[in-house]
Amino acid sequence: MDAPQLCALVPWVEGWKESDIHAVLVARHEKLVFEQYFSGADERWGTPLGDVAHARDQLHDARSVTKSVVALVFGIALDRGMVKGSLDTPVLDLLPQYAPLRTPEKSKITVRHLLTMSAGLKWNENIPYGDPENSETQMDRASDPARFVLSQDIATPAGEAYNYSGGSAVLIQAILRQATGKPLDVLTNDLLFASLGIEQADWVRYPATGEPVAASGLRLLPRDFAKLGQLVLAHGVWQDKQIVPAQFVGQATTSQINGQQLYFYGYQFWLGRSFIHGREIDWSAAVGLGGQRIFIVPALDLVAVVNAGLYRSTLQARVPLDVLNNLALAAAGP
Repeated sequence: MDAPQLCALVPWVEGWKESDIHAVLVARHEKLVFEQYFSGADERWGTPLGDVAHARDQLHDARSVTKSVVALVFGIALDRGMVKGSLDTPVLDLLPQYAPLRTPEKSKITVRHLLTMSAGLKWNENIPYGDPENSETQMDRASDPARFVLSQDIATPAGEAYNYSGGSAVLIQAILRQATGKPLDVLTNDLLFASLGIEQADWVRYPATGEPVAASGLRLLPRDFAKLGQLVLAHGVWQDKQIVPAQFVGQATTSQINGQQLYFYGYQFWLGRSFIHGREIDWSAAVGLGGQRIFIVPALDLVAVVNAGLYRSTLQARVPLDVLNNLALAAAGP
């Protein structure tokens, strides 16, 4: 790594207060090579926390990075036979309690369609989350979030088109709960976090059910975000032990469908590319509202984590990419 170029991030952030970056970590060849924290206003799932002196011992919202974690947990559970069937098993076959909602079109929705956000259900998260017409906002307030999702009309045939939906993670959560009898936080700890030494996980819960918010409710330490990135980079291996099936990790971080704008989408992971030093570099990422990112860059054996407080800012897409491209990737030698 080019240390001066990487360390230039500090004055860059301090000189651009609008970036509202809280933490940046970079790991290369399985070693943490850069870690820096900044003070700034923060939230816990929309509830203001005031000005926070961010540090390695401060939890941070993951927001929709939570979806990527849920996907990994599902991959483990499926591999262990805890969930019967396959990725192509119809969702309603795994959720018999919602049988009255079955229609010929909804019967075609499979687990794979949930993972790729192509279930085809009518859903709109393209408006602010404070808007009562936002589908996720309505789901979060529902007495039964999974039933709310499955009650939506069909907009397109399953598997035909990508449409961003927090409801996908909620249905995966419901499948896991039905199959194992365990709430998501307990199952995530048992199958994933305990193996990684992740001990300080906080989950926001649905008001009506008390269940963990599967689409966006996880809070973790910044170094634990980096552990998750390293796990994916190593094809599901942590400390010489296969935690997540390598095949599932490979599929999750391979383009499965056209996503938004120029991005492809895997299984609750985004796929993108950068052009650095005359070279095209592919990466995958867990992405969360406000600028939360775990970038996984196999060609450079690199993981970059960004936490920020840009929950309502138009800069939230740009800032993490600037960190990745102009600092982390630019400082990485071949």
